[in-house]
Amino acid sequence: MTAWTRQQAAAAATTPDARLPVIGVGDVAPIDPARDLWDMWQIMRADGSTAIVDGRQWWFFLAVPRAADPEARHDAARIRLYSRGADGWRDHGAAFPDGFSPGSREWSGSAVLADDAAALTMHFTAAGWRTGGPRFAQRLFETCGRFDHGRLSGWSEPVETARADGLSYRVADDDVPTDDRIKGFRDPGYFRDPATGREHILFTGSAPGVADVHDGVIGLATRGADGWALRPPIVTAIGVNSELERPHIVVRDGLYYLFWSTQAKRFAPGIGAPTGLYGMVAEAIDGPWRPINGSGLVAGNPAAEPFQAYCWWVTGEGEVISFVDYWGLDGGTPAHGIGYRRERFGGTAAPVFRLAFAGDTVRIAAVATANRAA
Repeated sequence: MTAWTRQQAAAAATTPDARLPVIGVGDVAPIDPARDLWDMWQIMRADGSTAIVDGRQWWFFLAVPRAADPEARHDAARIRLYSRGADGWRDHGAAFPDGFSPGSREWSGSAVLADDAAALTMHFTAAGWRTGGPRFAQRLFETCGRFDHGRLSGWSEPVETARADGLSYRVADDDVPTDDRIKGFRDPGYFRDPATGREHILFTGSAPGVADVHDGVIGLATRGADGWALRPPIVTAIGVNSELERPHIVVRDGLYYLFWSTQAKRFAPGIGAPTGLYGMVAEAIDGPWRPINGSGLVAGNPAAEPFQAYCWWVTGEGEVISFVDYWGLDGGTPAHGIGYRRERFGGTAAPVFRLAFAGDTVRIAAVATANRAA
């Protein structure tokens, strides 16, 4: 278990070379004009490489029909499939049938395509309960279906994988946020360790029995003969940050790069780190982990537009995608009102960029335009 310290995180406030360019009007091209899209993950192979089928990449997004207030999207989120190719993006419909999820909505996860290019395993978060109950309850599920050139079918009954035990991980069953925060047990990110062949799930968690609201951890579960078994958190941010979201690992040159996203407002007072993509590096999944670039910051929103993008996802090829959040605010904030939020919420893919890896250093290598062809 590795602690992300306050001193390390605070250093992220003074690393200008890790800041992304300002998103402009030419960068905000809707993938799906009828819907708001956000958190995304690609269909990948078990080795972490992006699956290319019919010359296209295949991406799942959280999606909802456009509504008056973009902030309401989390209460209606569904997973939807899109593909990206030489002609841009295409919509392939909802991932699951209506009523399939064990929750009241679906939150983020990961997807793995088998060697036959047909069997697809989806790990996802069921938020809430199908029959009601705590609004922010979170559970991790796995289901297997068939992927047929963009058509999804035959999903198995969702099976709960790792369960919060109240010992290593706090049970996430909040009915309402506390201080604009909810406890976490979500975002299952699949990883097969090339050194051992063992399968793991990383996830966003909260530490139990901690008085500080800044209690974020990155959790780990490992598949064994009897199913998925919880293991202790691999990274903790006690007293530093309350949400280390959508953790995932990319292996490069024998090193394990652990990435996650977090927002400036989730840091403890006085740290001053930006909303961005953060990470640590190690020689093995059990660590010890070292903050990338000394602070953990890999790519942050620019000071001029601190809300412009969120939820960065790094592919096995080192390409990074995220979504356009609130852009073009020019000093404003999303708190200015519903109409203001609607006008300035992107709800589409942000400009794609690539990373350059060199040991404990990871830099932004090149930034492309949003929604370009693969």
